[in-house]
Amino acid sequence: MQNIKTVRLDRWLWAARFYKTRSLAVAAIKRGQITIDNGKAKPARSITSGDRLTIRKAQFIYAVTVRALSEKRLSACLASELYTELPDSVAERKLRAQTIKANRQMLVNGRPSKKDRRLQQAIKRLE
Repeated sequence: MQNIKTVRLDRWLWAARFYKTRSLAVAAIKRGQITIDNGKAKPARSITSGDRLTIRKAQFIYAVTVRALSEKRLSACLASELYTELPDSVAERKLRAQTIKANRQMLVNGRPSKKDRRLQQAIKRLE
């Protein structure tokens, strides 16, 4: 981690290992999947420590606070120190993962039974 004051958003997302390449990070930003402090984001926008980012990636939402800045891609262990994920975000992601897993298991078994259908409806109401 370097001693710098600001970094481009796309470069930070790449360095923090949210995206494999900077071009994927830029594409996600342009699609509106990244917000900074609940506002719109642009790839060249500078971020600083303390900014709150919301990152929608696949079916999951990461709510993170920037702790440190880096322009270089780091190892996974060091990259996770660049941000702190909010506890609500972690809990929501775990619940979402369980829901997805339960839905996949129901689809594997073929046509859902009456009990399975009621369970699916209960899960949809929670979403």
